[in-house]
Amino acid sequence: MHTTLEQAFLVGKYLVSPLTRLNEAGRYIASLSIRSGSGRGTHDRVFRFVPEFSTREGAVQYAIDQGHEWLRERHAYA
Repeated sequence: MHTTLEQAFLVGKYLVSPLTRLNEAGRYIASLSIRSGSGRGTHDRVFRFVPEFSTREGAVQYAIDQGHEWLRERHAYA
């Protein structure tokens, strides 16, 4: 299986990187990396999601939406 890094983008101090993977059944799986810091102080959270999608675009949009939701929750509690 091949994982594709989609267009990463910055939100404040976070680099948000949606990823997609085509599974054996021909469906797309979404995951997400949220990175902050630099050098030895880098933190990277990787999220893997359960839903499967018929299109790559659907998987990418789901990952982006989940990333924005995580950042909203993080900001609300910071």
